[in-house]
Formats: sequence, C-alpha cells, structure tokens
Amino acid sequence: MQVQLRIRRYNPEKDKSAYWGEYTLNDANSNDSVLDLLHRVKWEIDGTLALRRSCAHGVCGSDAMRINGANGLACKTLVARLAEKGSSTVKIQIEPILGLKVLKDLIVDMDPFFEHYKSVQPFFINDTPAPENGRERLQSIEDRARFDDTTKCILCAACTTSCPTFWANGRYVGPAAIVQAHRFIFDSRDNGASERLQVVGDTFGVWRCRTVFNCTNACPREIEVTRAIAEVKAALVSGEL
Repeated sequence: MQVQLRIRRYNPEKDKSAYWGEYTLNDANSNDSVLDLLHRVKWEIDGTLALRRSCAHGVCGSDAMRINGANGLACKTLVARLAEKGSSTVKIQIEPILGLKVLKDLIVDMDPFFEHYKSVQPFFINDTPAPENGRERLQSIEDRARFDDTTKCILCAACTTSCPTFWANGRYVGPAAIVQAHRFIFDSRDNGASERLQVVGDTFGVWRCRTVFNCTNACPREIEVTRAIAEVKAALVSGEL
C-alpha cells in the first residue's frame, strides 16, 4: 500500500513561515499507525522531522496532532481508518494541534495548556484527620461513578486544541482543565470544590463553552467532555454537587 504524507513543517531557526513537506512510502501496511509512518519518515527519509511521542500505546497522550483535519493520537490512528475503500493509495495530512505556539514541526508549546490545568488545583484536597488505623477514605460505588469518566483524561490536549473558543482566546481555561476540575469537584472525599468552582466559573471559565462538541469528538479516551462541562455549569447555577 502506498501512503502519501503531507506534513506541516516549520523550523524557527531557518524558516520564515511554515511549509508542507511531502513524503511517499510505497510499502506501508494498513495496520501501521500514523506514528509508525512518522517514525519511518524521520528514521529513513528526513531525520530533521520533529515530533513528540513516548509510550506509543495511547496512554501518555504526547503525540496528539491534527490528522486529516481532526485531532487524534498518532499512535492510535491506523492507516486502515484513513484509507478510501478500494484505493491502494492513502493520502494523509498531518499538522500540529491548533491554538498553541509551534516550536518546531509537530511540536507545540504546552506550557499555556498546563497552566490552565494547574489553575483548577488538580489534586486531592482534604485537611480533615485521616481515618484511624491507616485506612484510606472510602466511598460508595455510586459516589465513584459520579466522576469516574473524567478520571480517564491523559492530558493530551486534543480536546482543548479542537475548541473554537480556545482558538479565539487562549485565556479560556479549556475543556481539559474543566474535565480535571470535574474529577475532583464531584469526588465525595474532596473538600476543595468551592475553590475549583470559583476558577471555572470565572470570566474565561465554563461559560465560554459554546457546546460545539468538538472536544468530545476529539477525546481519544472517549470521555464525555461536553457532558462534564454541562455538569460543572449546573453545579455553579444550583450550588449543589
């Protein structure tokens, strides 16, 4: 199977603007991932290609990028999913995720994304005395189910960088940060809900969401991101968790 790759390239040390690099692989397999193809380009054709990747199994979230116009993880996107039925040639366009400064090729500056993440205090807050005999704080299956979906986030930024509101204004805290806030706001063992609600209820918080559903569609972990945002909005309005 032939794969024709069109990769957005940019090296700030020598390029005035981004350009498209085109590469052809004549012996690709339909079970290859986009990450496999990028590795071949880097290792066999052009060693200057820059990209982030680590585990290659959809766990670390480091290889999020735009593939044929949609956000996804390169390691989880197979050539077979991008091929047109009956065609022996697959065309794939690859770009860095949007809304964040491009440092080089497919690598973007993740600092603003992680600043939003840190702003919601994504850690357990409970200053009450721990249970006796070293036991952990327990909760019911029902209480756990209330926030279980949002524990799946791997911080790949696919949701936030697919959001038109974030593209328009990077001060918007973004879907990923709200998902992290949701995970703790609705945890019955945590006592920091009011502080987090204050952050996500601010000018550039949840009310900037326009319910476009791009974030839900982009999530490689299939988190119901838009639903989580709606639940945080409801908590702000009702004052109930």
